[in-house]
Amino acid sequence: MEAVTETEPKTETATGGEAVFEASGACMTFGRVEALKDLDFTIREGERIAVIGPSGAGKTTLFRMLAAVIKPTSGQVVALGKDTRRLRGGALRKLRSEIGILYQNDNLIPHLRVVHNVLMGKLGSWMLPRALLSLIWPQQLQSAKDALAEVELQDKLWSMPGELSGGQQQRVAIARLMVQQPRVMLADEPVSQLDIRLGREIIELLSGVARHMNTTLMVNLHTLELLYGHFSRVLAIREGRLFWQGTPREISRELLKDLYGAEYRAMHIDDVELEQ
Repeated sequence: MEAVTETEPKTETATGGEAVFEASGACMTFGRVEALKDLDFTIREGERIAVIGPSGAGKTTLFRMLAAVIKPTSGQVVALGKDTRRLRGGALRKLRSEIGILYQNDNLIPHLRVVHNVLMGKLGSWMLPRALLSLIWPQQLQSAKDALAEVELQDKLWSMPGELSGGQQQRVAIARLMVQQPRVMLADEPVSQLDIRLGREIIELLSGVARHMNTTLMVNLHTLELLYGHFSRVLAIREGRLFWQGTPREISRELLKDLYGAEYRAMHIDDVELEQ
């Protein structure tokens, strides 16, 4: 099947709104390894994007590059109107504070109580003295309470992360994003360690939070069953390149076989029900 790499689907979310990410010939090289190659795409305000692809395709590296954790070795990434390669110091910290990141694990600081982990979302806007004071007595306590109530964990305010299940820990991390109030949320395989039921709950929660906050959402997904109902567009990455993009309903088994190659059978993709 011929891969589609240049034409964006003509959907309302893809054609309207301000661009929050623009990649133009973006490459990322580590030594002799080309992790990302000649990426060209635009993500617009309010879109909900799923990123899929085989292991080692460069999906996590892509998210780190969009969040300006790393900068492209060539080409350009414009995040929230700023060329990430040109940012330094306070300007770089400000940009990073406007991009919320949810990882698949290690989301919470294990020796800090839930309330402190949630209020970590304020670090980008607090001065150092206030941040240190908050470790002794939580500042803006009501913000943490409200966010935990939204994820149905209001009774876990003073709990330690080790007392929570994996799904609850991800909910706390989402509450932290709500306190942060970012313009963009990047979730890097947030449900890879959860079963399909809990994974669906987390994706539904993320989608609902993004809609409520009018925030752009990008999710790196390994579980294809969760593609439908929450995402306006899909970016498929293979060997560091943009292999295909389109709507979830445009995905076919032939495309998935081309995309995943040897991983196709191991992922039991034949058992995934595709919506057409």
